[in-house]
Amino acid sequence: MSAPLWGAPLLGVTAPGAQERKATIGRHDPKLQSLDPMAPLSVGNGEFAFTADITGLQSFPAAYAEGIPLCTQSQWGWHSVPLPAGLDPNALRMTEYETHGRMVGYPTRGDGQQQLFNWLRENPHRLNLARIGLRMTKRDGKPAAAADVKAVDQRLDLWSGMLHSQFELEGKAVRVQTACHPAIDGIAFCVESELVASGALAVEIEFPYGSPDVAASNWKAADRHKSVLRNLVIERTLDETAYTVVVVPAAGARLKQEAAHRFVLRPHGSGARLEASVGFFNQGHVQKVPAAAEIFRASAAHWEKFWTSGGAIDLSASSDARWKELERRIVLSQYLTAIQCAGSLPPQETGLTCNSWYGKFHLEMHWWHAVHFAYWGRLPLLERSLHYYRDILPSAQAWAAKQGYAGARWPKMTAKDGRDSPSNIGPLLIWQQPHPIYYAELCRRFGDAPGSLRRYKDIVLQSAEFMASFAYLDAKRGEYVLGPPVIPAQENHPPKETWNPTYELEYWRWGLEIAQKWRVALGMPREGKWDDVIAKLSKLPARDGVYLAHENCPQTYTERNRDHPSMLGALGVLPGVMVDRETMRRTLRKVMKEWRWADTWGWDYPMAAMTAARLGEREMAVDLLLLDTPKNRYLPNGHNYQRKGLHLYLPGNGGLLAAIACMAAGWEGGPAEAAPGFPKSGWKVASTGLRPVL
Repeated sequence: MSAPLWGAPLLGVTAPGAQERKATIGRHDPKLQSLDPMAPLSVGNGEFAFTADITGLQSFPAAYAEGIPLCTQSQWGWHSVPLPAGLDPNALRMTEYETHGRMVGYPTRGDGQQQLFNWLRENPHRLNLARIGLRMTKRDGKPAAAADVKAVDQRLDLWSGMLHSQFELEGKAVRVQTACHPAIDGIAFCVESELVASGALAVEIEFPYGSPDVAASNWKAADRHKSVLRNLVIERTLDETAYTVVVVPAAGARLKQEAAHRFVLRPHGSGARLEASVGFFNQGHVQKVPAAAEIFRASAAHWEKFWTSGGAIDLSASSDARWKELERRIVLSQYLTAIQCAGSLPPQETGLTCNSWYGKFHLEMHWWHAVHFAYWGRLPLLERSLHYYRDILPSAQAWAAKQGYAGARWPKMTAKDGRDSPSNIGPLLIWQQPHPIYYAELCRRFGDAPGSLRRYKDIVLQSAEFMASFAYLDAKRGEYVLGPPVIPAQENHPPKETWNPTYELEYWRWGLEIAQKWRVALGMPREGKWDDVIAKLSKLPARDGVYLAHENCPQTYTERNRDHPSMLGALGVLPGVMVDRETMRRTLRKVMKEWRWADTWGWDYPMAAMTAARLGEREMAVDLLLLDTPKNRYLPNGHNYQRKGLHLYLPGNGGLLAAIACMAAGWEGGPAEAAPGFPKSGWKVASTGLRPVL
């Protein structure tokens, strides 16, 4: 094996030079030589992403329909179909659950109101802003199909963010470059071929109506939206959604409207080059769109800065044959989360690639998408979306008050409006509740502490107020209990029969203690009720020497050994103040032996790896990250495959990076040694810029 590209595996060492990092990143550039429906490549900036096929644009969407669809999505691009006549969005009846002597309503059923229930789940949904693809005509006058494209050679240059695509059509070479501007929601492309000069190749821009489906597109509703061309500006209107598309062609190319929602860009004259930039803007926020060449330069400068700052890791000196695959996943996960999960809103589980759960985001997953940014020295990428909690604080407080609780109750599945989507599961989850405290604490520790205390005071204190209010003092036990009703992170437990989930108990204690420290730092006294909950919180439930998912589990694992093994999160994701380490070690080993791993999710492997690392089970930690099971598959583009219909899953990517930070940089109170979560034999870890996890 070659020597590592930079110094000793110690935190605080001098950061490697750009060329050293470039070599590490470059060996994992995604490369394609044929069309793979599961491996389209994306360019983006956290606010906007464009996913391309083998031509470098979106020329053959049908070929990707059963894989990862070709979409153009943004943080601001949302759409709602009109509410059916006679329905009131505020009239959904709540399902009443008995809660320690009183009834509390949750939007968990649509009995007699199924149309309204479904509308609230599906709206608003994220929008596919446009399809931008090549229109290629063969010598016989027929349009080219994907099968006509030969000699494919495509590479995503991670160091510059440039997508380079080459192929042949009927023996004629075509070269395409594609990039996204780092600060403007738009792309640039440059197409070079003699087919451009002959008129056989042009660029087509087409717009769909909105849809909550995976592809976020309804191509069969042309009469329900408008596309109006004014010079090189296209004004788009879909019901109450409006946005503007600005096209900036080079060398006098002309844009012509051919159908209600289809436009074609052709060169003026006989040149063999077609170059343009296309910007997308929410209504009233139009900016100047730079020329393509400027966007290419901006992309290169942005990505070099990204890769030369923040954390870095090199595994190439390892003798374990799995090092290269693990390093590939690490590198591609950094790129994918930067373009998909670092925007002004919490990301949906498929980021800005395509829709999952109607394009809405799940706030319990925000941790898995974005916490790693703080540990990899890129805290501002996490902070971009934290204003969201301040924005929706009034509605979160109102929801808590409606249920009879204090503070703010954060929604689970939601959109930019903060409304909790109805579901038979989501509204009963609670493990998203301490998350904002965790994010704020990362900002306080790793960023501007005084500024963080000011900015996040309300979300920390209001999160804790709800947590203390939700915990119920059982007089017979002399302990505070969580639930019922509650559904734990392992979602296959009935809410009326579930209480004291292990992971949530640990998180409740940790979150309340951190919130108390915030009160002290803000010059406030400790809150007595919070201290009472901390002191009297129920013990972590265990049976037969292992931790349970919750106190009322019918059996240890034999009935419900699928979905998330969430009890492991009490030590790994969290420091595990209430955890008995040997009980957790037995739990981890039992989970490894008996869990149905094919029925888990992509973030379960890094969660369990962090547990293993903190327990000193180093070999198991690496084995978990590379476990050979369907939900832990990483595609050629770096996406974490889950199942049919969910071909990418960014919580897996973000979770991997959090686990690597834990294993490479360690954790507070952990061993004072390099890479304490990696085996001492077979692995040589050179890292810099990573921070120990909390």
